[in-house]
Amino acid sequence: MGKAEETGKKVFVAMSGGVDSSVSAALLKKQGYDVCGVFIKGWYPKGIPCAWRQDRRDAMAVAAILDIPFYTFDFEKEYKKHVIDYMLKEYKSGRTPNPDIMCNKYIKFDLFLKKALKMGADKIATGHYVKLETCNLKHKKDDKNASRFTLHASRDDNKDQSYFLWTLTQKQLKYCLFPIGNYLKSEVRKLAKKFKLPVAGKKDSQGLCFVGEFKMEDFLKDYIKPRPGRILDDKGNEAGRHKGTQYYTIGQRHGVGARGKEPYYIVEKDLKKNILIVAAVNEEKEFYKKEVKIKKVNWISGKAPNFKKTYLARIRYRQPLQSCRIVNPKSEIRNSKHCRIIFNKPQRAVAPGQSLVLYDKNVLLGGGVIC
Repeated sequence: MGKAEETGKKVFVAMSGGVDSSVSAALLKKQGYDVCGVFIKGWYPKGIPCAWRQDRRDAMAVAAILDIPFYTFDFEKEYKKHVIDYMLKEYKSGRTPNPDIMCNKYIKFDLFLKKALKMGADKIATGHYVKLETCNLKHKKDDKNASRFTLHASRDDNKDQSYFLWTLTQKQLKYCLFPIGNYLKSEVRKLAKKFKLPVAGKKDSQGLCFVGEFKMEDFLKDYIKPRPGRILDDKGNEAGRHKGTQYYTIGQRHGVGARGKEPYYIVEKDLKKNILIVAAVNEEKEFYKKEVKIKKVNWISGKAPNFKKTYLARIRYRQPLQSCRIVNPKSEIRNSKHCRIIFNKPQRAVAPGQSLVLYDKNVLLGGGVIC
């Protein structure tokens, strides 16, 4: 997409009050877009400190400097339903949820997108570190499923956020812009100083999307009653006590003790018996998995990739990409929502409920939820 053809088009930018979304708005205005800033108000837990009011003030201050209109979209009820309630349901079921992915799927690229378009926007933009490119459609002109838009890992490997965007579709990407995908984080901060934005030195948020940083266990205790139980090692020996299997995830180290100087890692959970199985690092490999089943599969192109090729995947954010093959159990049904992923090497800490995300080199193919 050339800048010339987009100049003057109205873009609603999701502005969180952080440096990434603020620079995204500044870059788009510099490129000639008609930019509007939007702060999205989510749901915030009672009794847990949350900086959303300050974040909103920061976003407003940036909008004032850029001389752009500013709106607040209140999605509190929807956020509670699609993100928080989903998260609690997953934890109660013993799985490990991905709330940030649900936030992108239901809030930013659904509710925010629809409301922005209804208010006259031509596009929306976010501060995600990811690159969006338009495909060359010269091949197979009659192929209605040919992908027009592709998502690529960002230039900054340390900040790449493509993992959180595997649920997006062609219909959504048609309206999206990701202005900082070609920048390093250090360059984004330099641009913030160049644009004289007050958030240039603001610390990055490490917490839950829209909610911020808090101790998850403390939050869960208000909704999931503690149910203490036994911790067993991989040989069946008593290794300690836990506060409730729902509070823990596969691969976790904190809070499950050690064997001498060797820390234990959670390798299995038995929700019915209320037992955690742990193993020291040397024994943990026995629980690695080479084959992983996923459900709710989404292919960003709109159709499944070539199952004969070798691809790359990660089963958690920031995990180095791993070589794998995709096996469709119903190979005659190309759009099946279930797949088996067979890795070249067994994978550590495969946690049901987490997302497995697939790539063709640096192109995001899609993903699914680990069964």
